[in-house]
Amino acid sequence: MKNQTYFVSDVHLGAPDVVQSQARERRLVGFLRSISAQCERLFIVGDLFDYWFEYKRVIPRGHTRLLGQLAHMVDEGMELHIFVGNHDLWLGDYLSEELGATIHHQPLQWDVPGTSLRYYIAHGDGLGPGDRKYKALKKLCTSPLAIWAYKRLHPNFGVGFAARMSRASRNSQGPEAHTFKGDKERQLIHSQNLLQKEWFDAFIYGHRHHQKELVLQTQEGKDGTKIESKYVVLGDWITLNTYAKWDGTQLTLNTYIPS
Repeated sequence: MKNQTYFVSDVHLGAPDVVQSQARERRLVGFLRSISAQCERLFIVGDLFDYWFEYKRVIPRGHTRLLGQLAHMVDEGMELHIFVGNHDLWLGDYLSEELGATIHHQPLQWDVPGTSLRYYIAHGDGLGPGDRKYKALKKLCTSPLAIWAYKRLHPNFGVGFAARMSRASRNSQGPEAHTFKGDKERQLIHSQNLLQKEWFDAFIYGHRHHQKELVLQTQEGKDGTKIESKYVVLGDWITLNTYAKWDGTQLTLNTYIPS
């Protein structure tokens, strides 16, 4: 019975080379096959691809195993949501037209069906205080004029250049870049600020490439039970193979271990 919701992020297909990317792709496809019978809804919370740019009639090559598996699951009734990340921020309408996916360019406030719960879901880049250079660059790169200008480039150059820029960005970061920074985590600060204005039962993020679950705040429900607001970071599929699952009762973080 399809009654469960799954969340994954930061697969970065295409990086760092074809061999490693295809191995990661096969691993993710294996996971999707293992959950297909019960997966009612799948959220891919950003950076599915390490780079992506759509021309009118051209998309980056590769990723056929994953796209085929997602198409099959959607055809079988699964609801698919794909969030734009900082590496694939130029997602257009190809995946919505071909896969029936809902593409999210902004954070989503999701009312969990059949419950009174509300989740805040976002990739996480550019949220919280600081990081002004990145925020300005993202605004520039996603402007209609910039996208129009980039589409004037030949795809062989445009896609290749995007791949090189993504690779350079990734290689510029050391291992410590993805460690949890406690109270200095921008996504955590952003969540705490939102909680001062509005209640969310969970904040679900990608982007940071570590797995984390914290209780930000508790309050008493109408029936006297304790209600928690959780902060959840999904990890990645480069080294961790992690995901979150809502089974209709609880939200849990899990690790996929291929059989």
